[in-house]
Amino acid sequence: MVKEAVSQIGVFTFLALRFLFAALVLTLIFWPRLRASSPRELLAGALVGLFLFGGYSLQTIGLKYTSVSKAGFITGLSVVIVPLLSTLLLRKKPNLNALAGVLLATMGLGLLTLRGLSMARGDLWVLGGAVAFALHIVALGRFAPQMKTGSLATIQVATVALLSAPLAWAMERSPPQMSHRLWFAIFFTGIMATSLAFLAQSKAQRFTSPTHTALIFATEPVFAALFGYLLLQERLGWRGLLGCALILSGMAVGEIGVFNKKLLSSKRE
Repeated sequence: MVKEAVSQIGVFTFLALRFLFAALVLTLIFWPRLRASSPRELLAGALVGLFLFGGYSLQTIGLKYTSVSKAGFITGLSVVIVPLLSTLLLRKKPNLNALAGVLLATMGLGLLTLRGLSMARGDLWVLGGAVAFALHIVALGRFAPQMKTGSLATIQVATVALLSAPLAWAMERSPPQMSHRLWFAIFFTGIMATSLAFLAQSKAQRFTSPTHTALIFATEPVFAALFGYLLLQERLGWRGLLGCALILSGMAVGEIGVFNKKLLSSKRE
């Protein structure tokens, strides 16, 4: 849906419209909480939004020059980058279960999405986006426990819209008459993949680590393959099935680590 949309309008125009729509929806819902936000909270939300803007803009530019499958794998590498950044920036070392889960999930992503090792023009753009997405997860893990969920989600989404709009005006031509399919893509991604998604993520990261969050995100290609089979009758070969199995195994191994940690803390209490 995103790839089709950016073939009709500019990258930053699409991001500006999508995130503006999402920001308006969230602002209507959480306006009383937003008014009570402190300058520190506004700054924290804007920083999280800056990383999110970097991730989406670099990834969306890269999608114009590389395949969806390779972009999916490279973006999925954030599952590896997040533990490194958590260690460097937050001084939080992931446990062995989490690292084993990350390794299994990365191998699974490679089997599920890669069909060769050649680098396309857009691959470096997408890799930059993966680093930005990893920074977004780490920053959200840092600030989510300290802020109201609705405020944090709204501020970061509004930041992406505010950063995208001037770039769209300066770098891209005014869009021609926009089709109904394009407006549907903007509204659908604005609500489902933006408003609801970042509201849920901001809430969830109050209670889980950045590494665990990245490991959960690694399952995205598995669900894409599942819905591809159910809706489009797309079939996976042995590589794809093995890749899905490795990703789910990585998720399970990571969950065991979380369960053991909770069990230990409950025994101490």
